[in-house]
Amino acid sequence: MTRIALLQARTGIDPDANARALVAAVEEAAAGGAAMLFTPEMSGLLDRDRTRAAANLRLPEEDPVLGAVREAAANAGLWVHLGSLAVRRGDEPRLANRAFLIDDPGAVRATYDKLHLFDVDLATGESWRESAAYAPGEAAVVAETPVGPLGLSICYDLRFPDLFRALTDAGAKVVAIPAAFTVPTGEAHWHVLMRARAIEAGVFVVAAAQAGRHEDGRETYGHSLVVGPWGDVLLDMGSEPGLAFAEIDLAEVDRVRARVPALDHRRPIPPVTRL
Repeated sequence: MTRIALLQARTGIDPDANARALVAAVEEAAAGGAAMLFTPEMSGLLDRDRTRAAANLRLPEEDPVLGAVREAAANAGLWVHLGSLAVRRGDEPRLANRAFLIDDPGAVRATYDKLHLFDVDLATGESWRESAAYAPGEAAVVAETPVGPLGLSICYDLRFPDLFRALTDAGAKVVAIPAAFTVPTGEAHWHVLMRARAIEAGVFVVAAAQAGRHEDGRETYGHSLVVGPWGDVLLDMGSEPGLAFAEIDLAEVDRVRARVPALDHRRPIPPVTRL
């Protein structure tokens, strides 16, 4: 069994304040015996005012939030999956929505840029155009961690099962899905999609989420989850910020995959005949 911690955050518009909250979470997770901490999408800055946000955006090597978390991870001897940060891409006009996997000496072991970007107009009147500010990633990633082979994804990636098939083909037994889900889509789809991805891939899903009314006016769904490979919800953090712990037993992945060996039965899909 491996103990993990999840931070459910209400990230704001001040990166320094957000960094302090993340450092405190690292310290709390380590004190609670976790081998690894998972944080939400956009853990360093959540600000839909792009003009105001621009003053706080940096290259990864210059990002103060990333630097603070790396130092805290090294001090605590704790791995951290920093769900994502908005970072600059050199002189490119669009940013990256990038996850960082940080080891216990504080080194960045892997990064992942969000592949699928959220462009939508909701019935509530909310309109989101992630592709206007962010460039999509170009690679899927699985990395070795203390919790096992970890597949990386971010938020809207949840809706694309082909990504999760690729991650399990590459050996993932745990998948991180950090998120800042809107409330309407969260209420409709969050739990069922998380459970579906866990079941069809035969993996543990770890989904650290943003929660509540943020400084920039948006509202996020919360309900950070840990879901087992049988689809059972092992942790649901509700709607308030905080830190919680869960236990992961990788042997359960092998037991479930033996019980329903769907991964072994997958075949290449032939061309579709449309009649």
